[in-house]
Amino acid sequence: MAESLNFDWVPFYREIAQKLLSYKDNRATLVAEIKEVFASIGLALSKLNKRNDATDIDPFTVFGLFNKRALPETRIKIMTGLAQKWNISAAVPQSLLGIPVIMPLNAVFHPFEEDDTPNISLLWRLFEVALSYAESNDEAKKAELLTLIDSAVNMRFNAFGKVTMGLYWIAPETYLNLDSRNHWYIFEANRLPTDFVKTLPLYGQKFSALLYLGTIEKIREFLKTRGQSFMEFSDDAYQYSEEVNAIIAGEDGNDAPPPNDGVNYWTYAPGENARLWDDFYKNRIMGIGCSELGDIRQYKTKEDIRKVFQKKGKSSQSFKNDTLASWQFVNEMKVGDIVFVKKGTKKILGWGIVQSDYLYDASRDESSYRNIRKVEWKVNEEKESPDKFAQKMLTKVTDYSEFVNQLKELYGIDVSGPEIEQTKIASPYTSVDFLNEAYMDEAEYDLVCNLLERKQNIILQGAPGVGKTFIAKRLAYSIIGEKDESRVQLIQFHQSYSYEDFIMGYRPTESGDKPFEIKYGAFYDFCKKAEDDDGNKYFFIIDEINRGNISKIFGELFMLLEKDKHGEKIRLMYKNEQFTIPKNVFIIGMMNTADRSLAILDYALRRRFAFYEIKPAFESKGFKEYQTRLDNPLFNKLISCVKRLNAAIKTDSSLGKGFCIGHSYFCGLTPEGISETSLDAIIEYEIIPLLEEYWFDEPDNVNNWSDQLRNSIR
Repeated sequence: MAESLNFDWVPFYREIAQKLLSYKDNRATLVAEIKEVFASIGLALSKLNKRNDATDIDPFTVFGLFNKRALPETRIKIMTGLAQKWNISAAVPQSLLGIPVIMPLNAVFHPFEEDDTPNISLLWRLFEVALSYAESNDEAKKAELLTLIDSAVNMRFNAFGKVTMGLYWIAPETYLNLDSRNHWYIFEANRLPTDFVKTLPLYGQKFSALLYLGTIEKIREFLKTRGQSFMEFSDDAYQYSEEVNAIIAGEDGNDAPPPNDGVNYWTYAPGENARLWDDFYKNRIMGIGCSELGDIRQYKTKEDIRKVFQKKGKSSQSFKNDTLASWQFVNEMKVGDIVFVKKGTKKILGWGIVQSDYLYDASRDESSYRNIRKVEWKVNEEKESPDKFAQKMLTKVTDYSEFVNQLKELYGIDVSGPEIEQTKIASPYTSVDFLNEAYMDEAEYDLVCNLLERKQNIILQGAPGVGKTFIAKRLAYSIIGEKDESRVQLIQFHQSYSYEDFIMGYRPTESGDKPFEIKYGAFYDFCKKAEDDDGNKYFFIIDEINRGNISKIFGELFMLLEKDKHGEKIRLMYKNEQFTIPKNVFIIGMMNTADRSLAILDYALRRRFAFYEIKPAFESKGFKEYQTRLDNPLFNKLISCVKRLNAAIKTDSSLGKGFCIGHSYFCGLTPEGISETSLDAIIEYEIIPLLEEYWFDEPDNVNNWSDQLRNSIR
């Protein structure tokens, strides 16, 4: 069955697993050989321990090396290198159908402790017993297997989704991965008969190895009636979840959850004065009150929730905090998020990882909350918070990175080590998607991609409103192959932006003993993240790059901007540290060519970047199709007038093509929403003020073109 559907990875993975068994008692040699393979194929090996000097490794982490989220060609390249080193006879797979992948920063299965030998040895034993049980189905092995699975799941930074994924990699006919995608497909997507799902041992239950084996055995028997294997089932789950993601991505609405492909961080109060913490910790859940709402999934908007609070409370107050917390708990919090538990405004009680979507449990007493999520609580230890908490039940603190890092350091959550598994699935994004969204033809797109690949740094320059920022992010996504926001970062330069903001510098603290300490900047953190994931491309986007003092901001890193200097090291100003811009980091800058207040970029910077002009796209195929869909005579007349205006601007000796009016001023309109009023607002409040700035000393020109623009929609 597997071969006919091109699951050609199965025999290769099976042989790799058998080969690894021979290294169980010779792990230092295994690490050395893996390092040799990565060196031979031109990839840097990511950290295997805190000090990056590992001589020990577990077998699941070895599988994780080529089952991280990365380009297929990168994964196949790693597999090819290992196959050549170990004389693997099975063909290197060319199809990766039905293989779940792990986030790169969570691809190590042992927990990055000072002495990981006991954990690594346990994982080797699990590996050995799991393979033996897959071959023999020996009941004598089952008891030990159950104990080993539960122990592995309870290791720091592991979870049942991750461990069962590892088991699936090594024996996919025997073990089914219960990562977030498959778990959702089985228990929540309504793709399996409800009566059958309710008979599964894990239905509504906390994970245990015993329930896991019982559940996958029932699923195996069910799939036999359909003539399906676990590999086909896993691929079905992937394909269906992608369809759902595409539908969700296409839905509109002001209350849609904000896009975020990474882990979110939350602070949370388990009841007044944390009265429910012991109960929640014991039962591995978190909950919010709001009993008057019932099942919160029934409300389509935040306004619907607010109205219930106002009606029940017989009050016209806004109920802002309760409304937002209820909405976020159901719609924005997700599996894999990290929750820090607070008591009052200064005490923190512990932290955990969200393990389920929102649940409404009517069997729970109202006083102990019915609106719940399952959480894998990692630590129950009271500490003093580094800063005051907001007096709210639930607060998303993801954007407060400094505060989040302080909380993580407080509990020893290694900021530079493996992160918690990020389970939100990044939406695929290809060149076709780019061309559909950005008004650029295929030849231009290919040229920009080639320039970026050749130079590794590019500046997109153009007049206001040509969509430079819009294009930059989507260009990065199209090269990555998916909308992975963890590998794309956008910042903006300004006159006050400095080296200390960009790389590192001393910042004041609240401590009297140590009034200043070094804080790392955006580019430093981004490069470190990219360095640990060198098999994937990372894109750092700088808006208004010519608005900052480039030499001051980049400092000694200026030299490293050249493509052939990426990967070389230089000593940093504030710290005795050798730093590099990794070879997988690409820089995209944006420059407004119409801002007279900005200095011309110096030649040293120009030599390190390719420059590409983004022009108004009124004549592009995409914009013309958009214009056709609007089918509005007033809009057509306005666009014709703007084209004439741009022709006049181009020939004006004091302006030129860099001052033309961009197409994005006129984007985002719909056939239903377009009107004379909406077009008039664009003219009066966006275009005419720009003309007044362009021709500040030629009021006749401003008046002439203002009248023409206004008359075009009359």
